[in-house]
Amino acid sequence: MDIRFDGKVVVITGAAGGIGRALSAGFAADGARVAVCDIKGADEAAEEMSKGGGELKGYFLDVTDMKSAGATMEKIAADFGGIDVLINNAGINVGPDKRQFTDEFDDEWWDRIINVDLNGVYICTKAAVPYMKGREGSNIINISSVVGMVPFRRQCAFNAAKAGVINFSKAMALEFADYGIRVNVIAPGSVCIPVTQTLWKENNALEGLLSHIPQHRQGSTEDISCAARFLASGFASYITGTVLNVDGGWICGYARDF
Repeated sequence: MDIRFDGKVVVITGAAGGIGRALSAGFAADGARVAVCDIKGADEAAEEMSKGGGELKGYFLDVTDMKSAGATMEKIAADFGGIDVLINNAGINVGPDKRQFTDEFDDEWWDRIINVDLNGVYICTKAAVPYMKGREGSNIINISSVVGMVPFRRQCAFNAAKAGVINFSKAMALEFADYGIRVNVIAPGSVCIPVTQTLWKENNALEGLLSHIPQHRQGSTEDISCAARFLASGFASYITGTVLNVDGGWICGYARDF
């Protein structure tokens, strides 16, 4: 499939991180005009990726702040003439040292994760949708996680937020169809970025992880980018309210004999 987004305006949150950079570079390579949004490093990331070709512009965006999101989306729409695709990618989680059962989980971290991972999707979507209505092929892609369907122990806030993103996305798909806006979800499994590599190596857990993944490898950031570009394209024009697992088969079931 020859997927192109020539002239389309794509807004990506959390775009200075590993997955965000792959999303930004991938859409830019396919002709999109990309708004690289993040709370820090957006301008630098956009400038660096622009060296590889394509039109990318950095914007400061605090996804937990309705006023910040509103001002940023207004600026993007003014700069580019509207918004065609919104990818709510920004997200955080606790590291291994702060993972606890629910009754001992840190309240401040609960609030931080819910604010970024779930409230951020609501805030950025609400701010962007007025500039997406009536634009042919407009759509929203929300980045959830496999934990939104199969929860992990000692990560209660991340489980709750990512599950919320999935059901919230389906609700938006019902509502925004009247505006001509599709809404879908990508649920990544373990993706190979520096933070996850450090996590698995420090805990000597990578071999155990891979034994549960039928494809016996972590996903790449390009795997997520390719999935997003398909969902955002005209090839997916009759797909809305869907969760696309990009996890190497992780949540299909047991991948080991037992």
